[in-house]
Amino acid sequence: MIYLDNAATSWPKPPEVLKAMVDVLQHAGGNPGRSGHRLSIEAARVIYNAREDIARFFNIGDPSRVIFTSNATHAINLVLQGLLKPGDRVVTSSIEHNAVMRPLRSLEKQGLILHTVPCAPDGMLDMRSIAAAIDSHTRLVVLIHASNVMGTMLPVAEVAHLAHHAGALLLVDAAQTAGAVPIDMKAGRIDFLAFTGHKGLQGPPGIGGLVIGDHVDTSQVEPLMRGGTGSQSELELQPESLPDKFESGTPNIAGIAGLHAGIRWLMDRGIHIIREHELELTRNLINGLSSMPGIKVYGTSDLERRTAIISFTANNKEVSEIGLKLDDDYGILVRVGLHCAPAAHRTIGTFPGGTVRLAPGAFTTMDDVNKTIWAIEQIIAS
Repeated sequence: MIYLDNAATSWPKPPEVLKAMVDVLQHAGGNPGRSGHRLSIEAARVIYNAREDIARFFNIGDPSRVIFTSNATHAINLVLQGLLKPGDRVVTSSIEHNAVMRPLRSLEKQGLILHTVPCAPDGMLDMRSIAAAIDSHTRLVVLIHASNVMGTMLPVAEVAHLAHHAGALLLVDAAQTAGAVPIDMKAGRIDFLAFTGHKGLQGPPGIGGLVIGDHVDTSQVEPLMRGGTGSQSELELQPESLPDKFESGTPNIAGIAGLHAGIRWLMDRGIHIIREHELELTRNLINGLSSMPGIKVYGTSDLERRTAIISFTANNKEVSEIGLKLDDDYGILVRVGLHCAPAAHRTIGTFPGGTVRLAPGAFTTMDDVNKTIWAIEQIIAS
């Protein structure tokens, strides 16, 4: 079996991730912050250690500004629902995932003013267009860091400069880039970074987070939900201190331990090395696909401005047929369709049929890539 669906969920997981999850349930199974006994204290220590390494990984100074969520969608909603009010103006791009577009469309019905900046057919964002869109009335700019459809990366650092100059904040959806490319929140001047654990960070499903920049005033953001935090239990009001303000209920300690192990695995190997490996796989996939008659590959041709996501269509085959044949006849697992991003497909001209998406990962080999190219050639020729 060849797994090329890492943009949906990375697989396989490093053995260290599985071990960490089992270990924490066996040896630190208490409820963190809720009791004073040794298992509760050990569980709290596991969570704090993870918070510290995540803060270091994304380069922020205060680990309490790492807020654990169930996934990137949860983190995005925490900001959008907690920060924005009717009449606020938001600027976003035309290649966003539904994790951004659906809550924004819902808030638009409640009075939010939404401006969508069109991207080019290769997903690239024109800086003049977004500069013209961000004005003094803009409350928030929301950008996907890299398209989950074609891998094109958006210039978030440059947009952060424009947003801050106008007095706006920047929320970055890093679901596809966290763990795949280096992210420095201070250098990039990112205010809010939403990430998920089960993709490039090599962690399990069901865990993600929101990293809040050291300079952001968190009193502006209301909690998405309220409840028990294990702190200030004498009060019936939600604590204002971080991370408790945004973390109610018993945390996913096994997921946090697995995420932490995945990040340590990346730190030990070097994210730059993994990035180079994935770019080499991407280069070979693009070259192989582009040489086939009737195949169209989407996304920027500048490999430095994309992640390891390759979408294509074929003139003579439906994307669903290609995906089914790859799985049934060749044991190659890909994703087909709209990838929860209809706006992106409208931008690149593949709506409503969608594309075939190949997403190699850290464990994909060049032999996997060569076999995939050969299999697609057979399918297209049949």
